[in-house]
Amino acid sequence: MALQLLRIAAACLFDDTGRLLLVRKRGTQMFMLPGGKREPGESARQTLARELDEELNLQLPATAFTPLGQFNEAAANEADTRIEADIFRASLGQPVAAAAELEELRWLHPHDERGADLAPLLRSHVLPLIWLKVRTPQAT
Repeated sequence: MALQLLRIAAACLFDDTGRLLLVRKRGTQMFMLPGGKREPGESARQTLARELDEELNLQLPATAFTPLGQFNEAAANEADTRIEADIFRASLGQPVAAAAELEELRWLHPHDERGADLAPLLRSHVLPLIWLKVRTPQAT
């Protein structure tokens, strides 16, 4: 069976203490970054704005997002599927709450244990990248 490819956009959203916001969708076990699937003709930033509004009732201007890169990894909750993810970074200056298909929010600190309930993209690509970037300014 051929692998399906999903194009998504997701955000690393940080609070003022440096914690990363993770979300878990209803009926799933894995925590991941907020975001979602791109619609035909939609840019990654347009997808992100739409998904964050739907999932967290969060409206941020496009200028709030800094691109971190594009990554390819196994999908967390869909068999025989890979994701091509455009990942962005932004700071949160307001509280958020789970909406739409989200069941749970979790805040992850750089020094927290990284359990098996984290999505492959998050574990393999995103966390090593963002925690390095978070720690570098403090080390100098």
